[in-house]
Amino acid sequence: QAEEAQGLLPQLKFNLIPIQTRGDRDKHTSLFNVEGSDFFTREIEEALLNRSIDAAVHSAKDVEETMPAGLVIAAITASISPYECLVCRKQQKLSGLPAGARIGTSSAKRKEALNHFRPDLAVADIRGSIEERLAQLDNNKYDAVIMAHAALIRLGYEERISEIISPEIIPPHPLQGSLAIQVRAGDTGLIRLFSAIDTRKEALPDEDKS
Repeated sequence: QAEEAQGLLPQLKFNLIPIQTRGDRDKHTSLFNVEGSDFFTREIEEALLNRSIDAAVHSAKDVEETMPAGLVIAAITASISPYECLVCRKQQKLSGLPAGARIGTSSAKRKEALNHFRPDLAVADIRGSIEERLAQLDNNKYDAVIMAHAALIRLGYEERISEIISPEIIPPHPLQGSLAIQVRAGDTGLIRLFSAIDTRKEALPDEDKS
């Protein structure tokens, strides 16, 4: 994701610094219980606040509802895909999965939508990176998994997609597939810089626009 953001400003040179968050390390806590929290952002935001880094790149939908004081979102990028997709071993469609099929998802909203569309399916929590989730599928822990289409695009796993799910079945998160670039509130130069790739009208406060 950081490389994708870098590609939107090719005239600049970035030093990319990987930072693992609790969400990356903790493979057991259900994401059903941490949505809207700083589960995937806290350590990166701490690095911003202590000036170890100057900008952070997050999945926009992972940014917590209330950010730490002193930080702002300088840009939200255009989504590369807002949709969810189905990945299964037999290349079946969601409507064609047998009753009782075990479906892995990490999102409470996806689970609710699946239960509404196919109440005969067994929807279960799944954790891990995209690669780890695909491995769990291939090892028969699940019959299918629901993943963000954008994640599979970014990691080059589009050939694994069985179906891009209609938004009428699983309504997309409004920030699905977009990146959020976060900086310190006082770094107006960086805010102006990143606003060039912002897809929102309100990228800068009125008093900072010129």
